[in-house]
Amino acid sequence: MPVMPATIPETHPRRESLLVRERLARGFGEGLVAAEGLMAHGRGEAFDYIIGERTRGFARAAIRAAAATLLLAERPAISVNGNVAALCPGEAAGLARATGAVVEVNMFYADAGDPAGGTWARRRRAAAALARAGAREVLGASPENAGRLPGTDSERGTADVRGALAADVVLVALEDGDRAAALAAAGKTVIAIDLNPLSRTAAAAHVTIVDNVVRCMGELAAECGRLSGNGREELEGARDSFDNAANLASAVRAMAAGLEARAAGAGTA
Repeated sequence: MPVMPATIPETHPRRESLLVRERLARGFGEGLVAAEGLMAHGRGEAFDYIIGERTRGFARAAIRAAAATLLLAERPAISVNGNVAALCPGEAAGLARATGAVVEVNMFYADAGDPAGGTWARRRRAAAALARAGAREVLGASPENAGRLPGTDSERGTADVRGALAADVVLVALEDGDRAAALAAAGKTVIAIDLNPLSRTAAAAHVTIVDNVVRCMGELAAECGRLSGNGREELEGARDSFDNAANLASAVRAMAAGLEARAAGAGTA
């Protein structure tokens, strides 16, 4: 069933957030986004509200470390699910160009129109959306090159042998915690984009960017551009000096401070 767009006035105080919701709803109507993905977005939006709906210092530190990690990678891969394909396909394609990474679609939920067909229909639609947004090649849309990520039982464990399974660094956005942990256990360096610093994904990743994917995907590509002229030693320093656990703790403290400020009537964080 197609989703009818809402008319959002220019003066609406939450216009940007509502426009993002519209993109997601449109993706649902086009069969990119699963119904469960709509609920997941709402959960993430709650965390975004707590951090003030802006890219904070802890996120910028993680973006820098992630950019250095991607630039140092020999075979980087960007894993894209239905929500990301609906929300920021152009930014994902731009990040791939900035880093030389392959783009691979990956889905958890079967296609609502054909559950017996698994996730392949949604994968193909996501791949087409990414291609329209400028991605040169998108993997993971055909069972022809499908392999299996060890330690996974869900559809998320199906991966392209030329993509995440062959990669040394994998960026995952809005990821399932089990798959993030399985990628790390398989020896991959995992970069996650997750608004929830308490999630299993955030804990399993080597670099977690606690920020809205709509904001930080483009910022990450821009940071890769800024760091691309740096030597290997400088990049290794930016990567190796990052402490993911400490950065997640900073995010949690910032959220707690924001809630305390709201409780005291001091406004948003």
